[in-house]
Amino acid sequence: MVARAEDVDILLRALADPTRRAVIERLVQGPASVSELAAPFDMTLPSFVRHVRLLEEAGLVHTAKEGRVRTCELAPARLAVVEDWLGEQRRLWEGRLDRFDAYVRRLHAERQAAAARNPAPTETEEEDP
Repeated sequence: MVARAEDVDILLRALADPTRRAVIERLVQGPASVSELAAPFDMTLPSFVRHVRLLEEAGLVHTAKEGRVRTCELAPARLAVVEDWLGEQRRLWEGRLDRFDAYVRRLHAERQAAAARNPAPTETEEEDP
């Protein structure tokens, strides 16, 4: 699956913040209320809610309100977009690095072969007129 650049941008922007990553890590354990998620962070609840909204807009979190409590739940399928994109990048770079490694090895072998054909003069050979 080839991810759309816009989707990847939105997801990486959402995951770029350590607070939002911590929320995702907590939600792996199961759903939690916004108040419960906000408790470990030194920020106002409205500031924290902005983080939750951004995660929700990115499709990483679903929220549901029951009475006065808003509960958040992880939407793990959306992480597959980032995983797929990273896999594509990994394959691309592994191919590039494999080709570079082959080039360096070939260059090294050629230099060794050239040195074997034309050995460097020894000190005594250089002194002889």
